[in-house]
Formats: sequence, structure tokens, C-alpha cells
Amino acid sequence: MAEKSDGILQVKSLRKNFGGVVALDELSFEVHDGQIKSIIGPNGAGKTTLFNIISGVYPPTSGQVWFLGKNIGNIRAHVAAKMGISRTFQNLQLFANMTVLENVMVGRHCRTKTGFVRSALKLPGAVKEERLTVGAAMELLRFVGLEESAHRGAATLPFGKQRLVEIARALATGPKLLLLDEPASGLNLRETEEVGKLIQTIRDTGKTVIVVEHDMSLVMGISEEVLVLDHGRRIAEGPPRHVQKHPEVLKVYLGEEIPHAQSPEP
Repeated sequence: MAEKSDGILQVKSLRKNFGGVVALDELSFEVHDGQIKSIIGPNGAGKTTLFNIISGVYPPTSGQVWFLGKNIGNIRAHVAAKMGISRTFQNLQLFANMTVLENVMVGRHCRTKTGFVRSALKLPGAVKEERLTVGAAMELLRFVGLEESAHRGAATLPFGKQRLVEIARALATGPKLLLLDEPASGLNLRETEEVGKLIQTIRDTGKTVIVVEHDMSLVMGISEEVLVLDHGRRIAEGPPRHVQKHPEVLKVYLGEEIPHAQSPEP
């Protein structure tokens, strides 16, 4: 059984090897319910590998991942989604041949009960469920500010709005834990500020959010806690102001020792 904790997610001594390469090295941390926690680090630090394990894409080599008191280290991605874990990707993965609305409706699939045959035959239960799915998807498009684009092809939207479609689709699964992989990648300053506000609004609806991001202004502006990885190891963790001054973090990002840097007060 998991140790008693108020954390919605607990990662314990997590290790992931790809052949002789160690992507995650005895990593442990916790994410609290209703929190925005950001994970930062240089390329190759293990951030996306970590997301892939939490969301069921990869199994860990060793260690444990606990979500809502259950060990989920070896579950499949579709099971993770049903349990309440959803994610976006660093590289957009929208269905280009679908409308914006249809893309978001795909996210509701794990919450629907009607089978393929009933849907194909347009039986009463299936028709009702499809109507509810459309309504839920439209509500999410209103939430992210894309209601007017619902019937446009997803591929025709500007890049920044496509990011919002992906976030809406992730929310359509009904997650308790939302994993956002570089949500500000490719966005301009205004779009980044809007995404930051949206992430805070998502948190305010009662969801827990983990963000992997390189934009430090976004990270420091929205996060309650920041976890810093380097070569798969945790080198710092805590409030943004604590992490910003940590000598190991300065060394990783600036490439040299900082003579006058001191470890922050605990």
C-alpha cells in the first residue's frame, strides 16, 4: 500500500533505462492535489520520459508511481486516461482532417459507454450520448476561447490556437491530473501569457497540473513548486524563488559554478 500522503501523485525511486542510457535515475518527488508543479531542466534531462511513464506510454525499469493511492507504474495509456491522467505533447498531435470540435470530441471517447455497433446504427442511447459529447466539447471550446472556431478544420488554425485545441482535448477526458508538455513552445509573448492564465484557471477548477516547460517566465509566474532535473536526477525542488537561487540550478543553466551563490534557506 502507498504511504499516507496528501499527494495526488507520488514518484518513488523511479529509474528508466534505454539500453545503456539512464534517462531517469532514482527520481522521487510528490505532487499535491490542486497544485501547479513545473518540471524544468536542459534537453535530455528526462522530463518527457517522466511524462511518458506517468501517462502509461513507457513502463519504468524500476521504482514506483502512485496515483490516488494506486501503483500505476505498469498500466497502459488508455487505462491511465480512464483513471484521470491526461496529457498534451511537445509536438502537436491533432487530427488534421477533423474539425476543431471533432478533435475535442475524440478526447471524450474514454468517458463514453456506447459501443461501435450502437453508434453505427444510431440507436437512441447512442444518439443521446453523442449529443452530450458534442455539448461537453463545445463547453470546453468556450472555456479555452475557441467556440467560434468549432467547425473549422483544426489544421487551418494558427499554431497558438492549435495548442489550445490540444489542451481542450486533454481536458475532454475528464482528468484529475493534467500533464502539459511544453505548452508555450512556439508561442509568442502574448500567447504565452494567455496560456499561463489558462493553466491557472484550469487549476482553479480543481485539477492538478504538471507542466514541463523551457520558458522560465511562464514557469516562475504560475508554479507553486518547481522540480529541476539534470541527467534524470533531481537537483532541486521547491518554490520558484528557492529554485532560482539554487547553486546547482545556476550551474546547470549557466554552465559554471557561481562563486557567490549560496543554497537558499530551507
